[in-house]
Amino acid sequence: MGTIRFSLALWLALALPAAELNSLRFKPQNTDPTCKPCEDFYKFAVGGWMAANPIPDAYPRWTNFQALAERNRDLLREILEAAALAKAPVGSDEQKLGDYYAACMDEASIEKAGFTPLLPDLKAIDGLKNVRDFPRVLAFLHSTGTNVLFNFGSQPDAQDSSRIVAGVFQSGLGLPDRDFYLKADEKSETTRKEYLQHIGRMLKLLGDQDETAAARIFALEKAMATAMMERTKLRDPKATNHPMAVGEFVKLTPAFNWASYWSLRQTPALTLVNAGQPEYLKALNQLLTSVPIADFRTYLRWHAVRGAAPFMTKAFADEAFSFTKVLTGAKEQLPRWRRCVQATDEQLGEALGRKFVEKHYPAKAKQRMNELIDNLFAVLREDLTAADWMSSSTRAQALAKLDSFKRKVGHTEKWRDYSTVKIARKSYFGNSLETSRFEVRRDLKKIGQPVDRGEWLMTPPEVNAYYHSRNIEIVFPAGILQPPFFDFEADDAINYGGIGAVIGHEIIHGFDDNGRQFDAQGNLRDWWTAEDGKKYQERANCVENQFSSFKVQDGLNVNGKLVLGESIADLGGLRLSYRAFQKSLQGKPKPEKVDGFTPEQRFFLGWAQVWAANYRAEYERMTTLTDPHPLPRFRVNGPLSNLPEFRRAFGCQSSDPMVRKEGDRCRVW
Repeated sequence: MGTIRFSLALWLALALPAAELNSLRFKPQNTDPTCKPCEDFYKFAVGGWMAANPIPDAYPRWTNFQALAERNRDLLREILEAAALAKAPVGSDEQKLGDYYAACMDEASIEKAGFTPLLPDLKAIDGLKNVRDFPRVLAFLHSTGTNVLFNFGSQPDAQDSSRIVAGVFQSGLGLPDRDFYLKADEKSETTRKEYLQHIGRMLKLLGDQDETAAARIFALEKAMATAMMERTKLRDPKATNHPMAVGEFVKLTPAFNWASYWSLRQTPALTLVNAGQPEYLKALNQLLTSVPIADFRTYLRWHAVRGAAPFMTKAFADEAFSFTKVLTGAKEQLPRWRRCVQATDEQLGEALGRKFVEKHYPAKAKQRMNELIDNLFAVLREDLTAADWMSSSTRAQALAKLDSFKRKVGHTEKWRDYSTVKIARKSYFGNSLETSRFEVRRDLKKIGQPVDRGEWLMTPPEVNAYYHSRNIEIVFPAGILQPPFFDFEADDAINYGGIGAVIGHEIIHGFDDNGRQFDAQGNLRDWWTAEDGKKYQERANCVENQFSSFKVQDGLNVNGKLVLGESIADLGGLRLSYRAFQKSLQGKPKPEKVDGFTPEQRFFLGWAQVWAANYRAEYERMTTLTDPHPLPRFRVNGPLSNLPEFRRAFGCQSSDPMVRKEGDRCRVW
């Protein structure tokens, strides 16, 4: 391959004030010189930042990700406040954005309404008298996104990624994960006690006086949790793919009238349904016929008010936050305007994102991003071609898959049509129901249709990126194309270590333990020889074991199986971007040191600064139990300790903590 070049000269950053951009850029003072890089690189690289950035009271963590997201939110606030003051034509996106935001900010009207907007839900639930009523009551609740007992919706067909089918999945817990109901440690017991008290207080706000309600709700949820598939198994696409003819599917839950439910939901004609977790559905059928109907009514009331609380009076919103404090450690509510900006982005995201793009996203950014993506694809092609552990047949299929990758940068080219959504200033709760119904209907209409390859799963201001295993695509919203990820004022080393490694991360997701199970068409198909599959698993096991050894808190380690996909992507993405950076230097004079660091050192500092973070202990625990992404310190130190390139850059010795023994080093890609 020829020399890979990546020019930063023409890159245009999003239009944030200079002072705010500067606060996100890499600076020597972000480091902690009292810590040696070969002992704990994370602390060395961002220890200064951590000391200077305590967690604000309203947040469970404070990170560079969060700082950039909040700056984007400031820009969205300007857009929404202008829309709220404008006399925009009724039915226009600007009118809907302005009225949605204004209704959210109108606390007096929200207080006056009390919980009367929830009465239709409560009335529907009161109508649950026997098992035959479940389809009607659940269809009503599910139509606004209250996914109790199970979740029914659309998904790409795992065997034919060109079409959309129906799927039914486990759902309906009030705690973050099944393990919160089942773990026997002291912290889990304390969390469960707090949860019971929280349920009781919330129901009392509705006027319920039944002192046994919380215990009965918890007992039902625990029974559901016991039957649910554990989070690590949910990561395996084969474990959640059980397509069945309709006649076969309905036999899983004979007590539930699916035909009635689908009719009430106005579902398109079905011939096939994927049962995500068949054993859960079988257990649910037993619960439907054995648990008293009164307990189900109480459970449904709880989930109705739980979902509605953020849209109702201060008493409800504060009670909801009281349990958020237990789970995350946050000390106070976000300011009202931040909650309203976030809600508008969640409910009318593409309408708001379109305004964000018009004001703050330069067209030339996409061109520069595509150059960097091309560079990393070229490096991975070289790696796949040279991989001596793969057979020729597997290698050919891997290269075919690489050729099928697509990319999306910045924003969608086909904005969502909100013309059927009716938004008015009179009711924040009513607006939330309207937008929820719109999204639920939009999802159901996909069933039986071809996949829309142009759809985005993130809005433009989002500080994130993703890989889609069925579409074989990497996606980078406009929101992430800013410091600390990409900085047009920084040297190549910082940018390759930042956004370059993020791009590499998303590319490698196509070949992580999950992504590798999908072929070049995005279909779930084993294209590996048995021997190559075994070799891959051995390499993946190395990463899993390494991360499982990391201690988070007393009695809590990282779940290596849960974070395996992200950790493979981090390790492989860093290697790809480092090699691309080295190729970009070929035929050029070696760059001088900047701030006392060599280009190679600055590459790794660029990666570390992306993950600068402070976490509260409560939130650290919850994410460790539920999030497939490792905590930031492990995302930095974990992969770097495997890389000889890192060891050479900082002159680390084989005995240093940041250097894994040669026989223990992991490499998947």
